[in-house]
Amino acid sequence: MASENRQLQIFFLPAMGQGHMIPMVDLARLFASRGVKATIVTTPVNATLISKSIQRTNVNILTFKFPSAEAGLPEGCENVETTPPHLLANLILASLKLRKPVDQIIRDHHPDCLVADYFYSWATEVAGTYNIPRIVFNATNFFTLCVSASIRKYQPFKNISSRSEPCLIPDLPDVMHMTMEQLPNWKADGESDMAKLSQAAKVSASKSYGDIINSFYELEPAYVDHYRNVLGKKAWHVGPLCLATRDMEEKVHRGKQAAIGEHEYLKWLDSKKTSSVIYVCFGSVAKFNDAQLREIGLALEASGYPFIWVVRRSPKKSEEQEEWLPGGFEERTEGRGLIIRGWAPQVSILEHQAIGAFMNHSGWNSVLESITAGVPMVTWPMVADNFVIEKLVTEILKIGVSVGVKRLDGIKGDSIKSEAIEKALNKIMAGEEAEEMRKRGKTLAELSKRAVEEGSSYVQLDAFIEEIALYRQR
Repeated sequence: MASENRQLQIFFLPAMGQGHMIPMVDLARLFASRGVKATIVTTPVNATLISKSIQRTNVNILTFKFPSAEAGLPEGCENVETTPPHLLANLILASLKLRKPVDQIIRDHHPDCLVADYFYSWATEVAGTYNIPRIVFNATNFFTLCVSASIRKYQPFKNISSRSEPCLIPDLPDVMHMTMEQLPNWKADGESDMAKLSQAAKVSASKSYGDIINSFYELEPAYVDHYRNVLGKKAWHVGPLCLATRDMEEKVHRGKQAAIGEHEYLKWLDSKKTSSVIYVCFGSVAKFNDAQLREIGLALEASGYPFIWVVRRSPKKSEEQEEWLPGGFEERTEGRGLIIRGWAPQVSILEHQAIGAFMNHSGWNSVLESITAGVPMVTWPMVADNFVIEKLVTEILKIGVSVGVKRLDGIKGDSIKSEAIEKALNKIMAGEEAEEMRKRGKTLAELSKRAVEEGSSYVQLDAFIEEIALYRQR
């Protein structure tokens, strides 16, 4: 029997995408800071991506070979960002093939707990083999989990006449309407590979020991209580996890290597007035076509506000005009606009006092990073639970406005004209309503910091560690 005084060891198994890896790495950092032996279990390519962000921590990494050939993928395609779009389904289904190597690592190293991303449908069973608890890491919030549970239970869309018809989502603390166009569209017959994988993940999660959620009680108290007391789920809120990264160097290296130097963007921001700059970034997955990027550019130019615009494009060659930019755009906005082509140090940018608003895809990481910085948002949902999160931002928290997207349209995003974008930007930046949103945002930012420093999330983390320590004594 293991010694009761042995250091508690927890394994962290992130999904294969930056939106899931980054908060899982933050989670491992958080546990390591509290004396837990925290080990991230991942593939060699993904280990390289995260190694720099944890080099000044006590977090460990264990790697296993990714089954590229078995999954029908070229070598090196081990996450969403390095995999061609037409092979993404192969990557997702490859998660089923990770069971054997992860099982071997658990057998060899004897952790006390496995924190595995929601999508690993085999994780609960593997953990049970070694009598350790499997904890589900859901890269979302309590509100989304409650909405999803209501939709599964009540099936509010079964009698609608149109996919664009709003339906009441029942049994929630707030009145909430959504359309089918705003939700992921797995095949109705449930026979697609993705539908089967999704169903298996739900079943596995329902049998797990509990959930760790990247949120804090003060942000969504009614939904924390609903999830635990009405739905009967065991869950710990330990966020915002982005606050686990404290000093500037760590923030810059969080995620990928930044495409811009720290001094360059900070010097640029320092030259701008407080709350005057619009920050535009749509995460690691979204890929707008050239026409939509031009509409965004026209809106930013017409708004008259300074802006930082993050675009996933290679730097242009000298004297080359990029087709996605309106003609003469960079010349006309010189000094007022900063374009970052590639990965941006988002947390560091958002925390600067010059940032006045953040236009994003309503991904939970971006939304929570904006909340901790006290920055209101323009929301542009694209995939997965983005529309649900938009509802939280715009209708529950009232710290954002919608750009006007009506339906999920994959990683391309629903087409929006420059006039609608400009209208949303003006609404979030100026006027009485904008000021009220900014005040609410600043209040939530203060509450988020208290939660992790001494409040609700700090207490929850203590409670979780104590419970896992007691579990291993059984």
